[in-house]
Amino acid sequence: MTLKQIFTTALLGLSLLVAVLLYRTLTLTLPDWPVPEASKVQPDPAQLAANLSKAVQFKTISFDHGVVDKAAFDGFVAFLAQTYPELHQQASLTRLNDYTLLFYLKGRDRARPPVLWSAHYDVVPVIPGTEKNWSYAPFAGTLAEGYIWGRGTMDDKGSAIAMLEAVSWLLRQEQQPGHDLYLALTHDEEIGSTKGSQAVANWFKQQGIQLGWTLDEGSFVLDGMVPGISQKVASINIAEKGYMNVELVASAAGGHSSMPPGETAVTILAQALLRLKEHQLPASLDGLPLQFYQRLAPAMGFTQRLLVANSWLFGPLIEAELAKMPAGNAMLRTTYAPTMLSGSVKSNVLPIEARATVNLRIHPRDTVEAVIAHLERVIADPRIRLVAERGMEASPVSAADNKAFRLLEQVSRKVHGDVLTVPGLTLGATDSRFYSDIAQANYRYAPMVVTPQDLTGFHGTDERISQDNLVKAVQFYAELLLATTE
Repeated sequence: MTLKQIFTTALLGLSLLVAVLLYRTLTLTLPDWPVPEASKVQPDPAQLAANLSKAVQFKTISFDHGVVDKAAFDGFVAFLAQTYPELHQQASLTRLNDYTLLFYLKGRDRARPPVLWSAHYDVVPVIPGTEKNWSYAPFAGTLAEGYIWGRGTMDDKGSAIAMLEAVSWLLRQEQQPGHDLYLALTHDEEIGSTKGSQAVANWFKQQGIQLGWTLDEGSFVLDGMVPGISQKVASINIAEKGYMNVELVASAAGGHSSMPPGETAVTILAQALLRLKEHQLPASLDGLPLQFYQRLAPAMGFTQRLLVANSWLFGPLIEAELAKMPAGNAMLRTTYAPTMLSGSVKSNVLPIEARATVNLRIHPRDTVEAVIAHLERVIADPRIRLVAERGMEASPVSAADNKAFRLLEQVSRKVHGDVLTVPGLTLGATDSRFYSDIAQANYRYAPMVVTPQDLTGFHGTDERISQDNLVKAVQFYAELLLATTE
């Protein structure tokens, strides 16, 4: 073959490649969503805000050693009975472990699979000494500047109150949901859910009830949080990562710090932690991460759309860029983060043992067993013992092309307008991890708008929700119910 022929062949090949890249890029378009009518559900914003304000004032704080302030939990349960009489009169109520409430409302069509909505009403404590950093007292439920302020407004009493308001609204219209509806309000999500959602799941198993789908917290309508996207993004999460703590215990001879050996338990432990940092579990765009970004790509700039549309070619480049961002990196792989350290009891004593707790969030493509094997290979030091604690596999991945997911998309757009809807991955842990065995699909999505400025409020300072956000949440849940009656 002559040089001219080689050049011509290469040029033809390059032209073909460019044509394929451009075709895939230009044909990657947004779904043809119908324009929905605006919601006709119009709750009273002032009454909504007042009800959530009262809910916040009950200090339903979860501590690792269980319920401490029983009066607060009892008071909250009594407040619900007083505030939502229609629900308590027309639904049956099962109390699990005293404080988890499971309501059952009979549907019109008993042949349709039942649905479970879930929210937790326990909250994390305010870090002692930080109360002064709050704009308003964290448990006062202050109404100011168009917001309801206080611990739990977003995580997760806001969702709980919105669900109750929506169901009560439907009952006041003298309507039933189209299917059997269960509503779980759990009381220990912040400390592991062992007496809350786990008890709920066991109850359904004992009753032999299989659910069509469940809806719980997990993600939100993201505003200004997805790089390259100006529109709001409703991330309806279809899976969540697993959870595990692993303690690394490094052993060495003790002694006096005035005569340190070449290696101590602390330096052995430090070297192991560095090896973990340098040898992360593999990242991959395949599966749910690719599904997420392919849904968003049509709304991105041309270059980003080109890359995502042709991930078969540019996948490693996309992975490298996403891995630079904490949230993007967590979407791609199992992550581990050292969170707790301990060593000697005195500054001049060499420790016999040094310990580090590493928190792992396990990607749906990995297993607990495979992750532990990876840690052992990477550390490869007989002086370090691995102790695995609280291991839980990642959830199954629910469908994003079924009737339930499409309903969540449709109602999100009806309430929030022109939002992009995508299937996402919950990076933390929710009650839903116990619901996988009792439902065909599990969705993790709270229909409130969240901005980067709101993130510091979750488990932090100045947690708040706007009145408009709360109204839209009630509209969302009410429209879900109305859709089932059609």
